[in-house]
Amino acid sequence: MILHPCIIIFNLFGWIWKKTRKANLVLLLLTASSWFVLGIFKGIGYCPLTDWHWQVLRKLGQYNLPNSYIKYLLLRLTGIDLNDRLIDIVTVTSFFVALGFSVYFNLKKKSKS
Repeated sequence: MILHPCIIIFNLFGWIWKKTRKANLVLLLLTASSWFVLGIFKGIGYCPLTDWHWQVLRKLGQYNLPNSYIKYLLLRLTGIDLNDRLIDIVTVTSFFVALGFSVYFNLKKKSKS
């Protein structure tokens, strides 16, 4: 419950600080690869961390887990059961906004050097 949310937060905001921009871009590209390349074989949006987390939770006796880790996290932290589609749209939009900022600031840095 610590690693996965930290990765999500870093994906979303790691582009803000100059020292973390390159690592942020790498992690965003790895995330995109997981979602869209591994996703071809496992389902679009596939995340190995979510898969692993679900395996652990099932061994602990938790079933009927949502498809989205974000949905699970929001439900667990707030108790609010939001619409799956809304969560997916906000997740993907947030990801691409963060990716856009990361690419922009990583390229901007290199063009001024």
